[in-house]
Amino acid sequence: MKYAVLIYSADGAPGARFDSLPESEQQAITGEYMALAQLPSTLGGEQLQAGATATTVRVDNGDVLTTDGPYAETKELLGGFYLIDVADLDAALDFASKIPAARLGGLVEVRPVVER
Repeated sequence: MKYAVLIYSADGAPGARFDSLPESEQQAITGEYMALAQLPSTLGGEQLQAGATATTVRVDNGDVLTTDGPYAETKELLGGFYLIDVADLDAALDFASKIPAARLGGLVEVRPVVER
């Protein structure tokens, strides 16, 4: 079953907590992300630029409206994602628990993908 594993942090980037770590720890954490990306169950994924770089698009009565910045005014912003194919939700949750953001003040959301 396919799952989107959405990675949120305080500012849509690794965050202040990550930035305050020694460079060796930052490199080790980056290595953890890369190792997850190399697993056979990982179909893809990317880190996103900060939420401030987003543009929101709405269509209202045929008029296209764009707004700089992310849609939601929330504490955490989407910073990246993995798309994985695993046996079940338990396996997806196990994958998500290994994402460094989950222990560095962020959160990880796991959502099943609608398969057609």
